[in-house]
Amino acid sequence: MADEKSMMPELTLDPNQTEEVPQLTLDPVAPATPATPAPEPAKPEVTPVQMDENLLNDAEKQAVEAFSKKIDLRDSNLILQYGAAAQKNVASFSENALNSVRTKDLGEVGKSLSDLVVELKGFGEEEEKKGFFGFFKKAGSKLEAMKAQYAKVETNVDKIARELEQHQVTLLKDVAMLDQMYELNLKYYKELTMYILAGKKKLEDVRASELPALKAKAEQSGAQEDAQAYNDLVQMCERFEKKLHDLELTRMISVQMGPQTRLLQNNDTLMVEKIQSSLVNTIPLWKSQMVLALGLEHSRQATAAQSAVTEVTNDLLKKNADMLKMGTVETAKEAERSIVDIETLQHTNQQLISTLDEVMNIQREGAQKRKAAEQELGRIEGELKQKLLELRS
Repeated sequence: MADEKSMMPELTLDPNQTEEVPQLTLDPVAPATPATPAPEPAKPEVTPVQMDENLLNDAEKQAVEAFSKKIDLRDSNLILQYGAAAQKNVASFSENALNSVRTKDLGEVGKSLSDLVVELKGFGEEEEKKGFFGFFKKAGSKLEAMKAQYAKVETNVDKIARELEQHQVTLLKDVAMLDQMYELNLKYYKELTMYILAGKKKLEDVRASELPALKAKAEQSGAQEDAQAYNDLVQMCERFEKKLHDLELTRMISVQMGPQTRLLQNNDTLMVEKIQSSLVNTIPLWKSQMVLALGLEHSRQATAAQSAVTEVTNDLLKKNADMLKMGTVETAKEAERSIVDIETLQHTNQQLISTLDEVMNIQREGAQKRKAAEQELGRIEGELKQKLLELRS
């Protein structure tokens, strides 16, 4: 029950309270709620350009006046060919402008400038070899490699410079040609304006004088040929009005070609200035910097050589001083040393005493042995005598 009450529409007597009425449909697919379009930004009001004789000088106004009197709206061929020459001129001008853009390849100029940047960036990126004595071995070869690299880069840069000069000449010719095209476009624009003003003037005169006269004559006479003459002139006026509209469209193309030509000319001029800056600033500056780089390399190598010589000299002096100290000390020690060391004399004396002691002991033992031997010889002799006596008895 609570759910049914919540789904029931609420009734009201307030005429100001309105609810959105559900949209009933027999379509099984319910229509999507249209999205509210975002408001378009307000466009600034532009005052339309009124094409009148104020755009012409006095001589051109007189020419328009005289030419309008020559226009015969009853001549269908004249209406068909009216302003056709000016339209062909504008078409030819547009074709020439298109060919100019089509044959121009500013990408080649950009590639030449990019190649120039690559060549300039690629100079001097070789890694320097290290080592205490490496400089003496590699300094000369490094400088020669640097000079060879400079010569290679200079050759490529000169080639690119010649290409840029050719592009510059081409672009300068294009700028001059676009100037001529712009002047021609102004001429065609003025010619179309004069055609349109003369045609409008003639159309206005016919509708203001000839058409009312023919209509009055047809109404007065009731003749079929008079009515047909009036109707034919009305049709011719409408055809001529359409022709003038076509001329106005062609004139607008001419109006647009003016800034387009200047834009293309400005692009060419910017490229000429860029090339000129590269030729007279970038390349000479790079060459002068290369001279400075080679000079700095000479100075750096001289400084490194002097530093290496200084280091070697200091090391040599230190080593010689150490050797001199050692030699002097050893010489002094040898100078102060006796011919025979006291230790040697002591050792010799001890050995001599020991030798004498041993000799005395040997002599003493020899005397004792001789004495014992004498006693033993006497005993042996006595035993021998005793034994002989025993044999005789």
